[in-house]
Amino acid sequence: MPRPLKIDFVSDVSCPWCIIGLKGLEEALARTEGVVDAKIHFQPFELNPNMVPEGENIGEHIAKKYGSTPEQSAANRQMIRDRAAALGFTMNGSADSRIYNTFDAHRLLHWAEIEGMQAALKHALFEAYFTEQKDPSNQDVLVAAAEKAGLDGAAAREVLASGRYADEVRAAEQLWQSRGINSVPAIVIEDKWLISGGQPPEAFENALRQIAAEVA
Repeated sequence: MPRPLKIDFVSDVSCPWCIIGLKGLEEALARTEGVVDAKIHFQPFELNPNMVPEGENIGEHIAKKYGSTPEQSAANRQMIRDRAAALGFTMNGSADSRIYNTFDAHRLLHWAEIEGMQAALKHALFEAYFTEQKDPSNQDVLVAAAEKAGLDGAAAREVLASGRYADEVRAAEQLWQSRGINSVPAIVIEDKWLISGGQPPEAFENALRQIAAEVA
C-alpha cells in the first residue's frame, strides 16, 4: 500500500530553479507510484518582496544582487534553459527579460488551494512567466492563468481586487522563514525532511523511497 506523504513545496513563481525542482519532483513521484502517495502543498516565498511595480531588467537585477557579469548571466540562463528543456519545460528568457513582484500570484495560489486547483495554477503561472514572458504581477495575466488552470476567471479577479488572503500569505511566508527557509525551492516532507534546490528526478526518487521506508 502506498505510503501517504505530505510535501510542502516552498517556492516563488519567478524562480527558475523552482520549476526545475517541481518537474523533477513530479517525475520522481511518477516513478514511485505505488510506493508513495504524496500531496503537494505550495507555500509562498518572495524572492523580491520589495520589487518596484514596473519590475526590473533581469540582467541588471542579477548583476546588482549577485555581482554577475553579462557573460556569466548568459551562460547561467543557457544552463537553466537546458535543464528545464530536459524536463519538458520551455524557458524563453533573455537579457531583456524582467523580474516582478509576485505577492498577488501567491494570494491567488492560496485561493486555488481552497478550490482544489493549486497545482494547475502553479504550472500556469510558471508558464506565463518563463515560457510566455508575461508579468505575474499584472492582474489580467493572473486571471488568464487562473482560467487556464480551470478556475473561474471572475472569481479570480474578485480575489485579486479585494486584497483577500494577503494576511494568510504573509503569515505563511513568515512561518517558513522562521523555520530557516531562506532560499528556494525548499521541499519539506512530513515536516521533517528537507530537500533543497532544483534537484534531478533521481535525487528526489531516492529521497522519497528512503523516507517512505523510514515512516513505514
